[in-house]
Amino acid sequence: MNFTLGFKPAMGDSSSVENLEKQLICPICLEIFTKPVVILPCQHNLCRKCANDVYQASNPLWQNRGPVSTGGRFRCPSCRHEVLLDRHGVYGLQRNLLVENIIDIYKSESTRPLLPKTEQQQLMCDQHEEEKINIYCLACETPTCSMCKVFGAHKDCDVAPLPDIYKRQKTELSDAIAILVAGNDGTQALISQMEDICRTVKENGHRQMQYISDKFDELYAILEDRKRELIETVGREQDQKLGHVRSLIRRHGDHLEMSVKLVETAIQSMAEPQMAVFLQSAKEVFKKITDTAKASNIERTEAGYESMAHFIINTEDVADTLRGINFQTGEDGEDSGDEAPEDLTTSPGQTGESGRRI
Repeated sequence: MNFTLGFKPAMGDSSSVENLEKQLICPICLEIFTKPVVILPCQHNLCRKCANDVYQASNPLWQNRGPVSTGGRFRCPSCRHEVLLDRHGVYGLQRNLLVENIIDIYKSESTRPLLPKTEQQQLMCDQHEEEKINIYCLACETPTCSMCKVFGAHKDCDVAPLPDIYKRQKTELSDAIAILVAGNDGTQALISQMEDICRTVKENGHRQMQYISDKFDELYAILEDRKRELIETVGREQDQKLGHVRSLIRRHGDHLEMSVKLVETAIQSMAEPQMAVFLQSAKEVFKKITDTAKASNIERTEAGYESMAHFIINTEDVADTLRGINFQTGEDGEDSGDEAPEDLTTSPGQTGESGRRI
């Protein structure tokens, strides 16, 4: 945007004023830029609040991590250039003081209101070429013109003013996006918890297998075959638990990726300046959001799922009974004198299952 600080538009020239106004319109909120104005690396400008909204929608995983994030990225809504942010987020972008000064000059010298969104070029009816599309057929769920209501295909239908439906559906879509983003936060938190469970299951499994190995190493040749069988038992349960949790992570990860892409699509739809075009596409976007919300099934593991504390051995029994050794359960396990390694859990206060002893 090539402005100079000394430029002053001739306010009596309607065309010049409109051209200036269009240059000062934010591509996100479609209003005159609201200070502070930030300039992107691609040289396009955004209100900092709008830039933050786009950034939050493109990076839902960082929304609840405080005012200063760990960095992220989003795409310029004008040219789709990827903008990389440091740990300061959008607050690390340079302010465009030149544009802010021009806005102040324009507002102080303008003799008429700023360009409202309703002055944008309107679509014309394809049935009545000289009629603007200005109403919305509630029965057919489509924008139309007044002539179609009086004489045309929608004469028996209930209609409403196009701006009313535009505002209502845009508000509903905005609320739906907020709900979807909030759901993505919950899914990401669940994935992080399951990743912790994976690490704990692996660590507990390794601890128990090492514990069993140390005991069987003391019993030499007679214990070697049985030791192998017990270690394989622990390994099978560990692999089964890890396989189950990892499958849940992949499922929720795929759902999260689809939801993030849908958020980006919905935001792009929100940026559509034409009311009729927006309403024509909003129905499909609503359907996709509804289908995605219905498809979400947050499956969790039960409490203590990561515990491997039931693999405990006791070497105090006589050697004659070693060939029949097995994992003990219930009261028999409680009577043994061996100390088992403490089981790790993924959350405070969460305890593992009652241990089985040998």
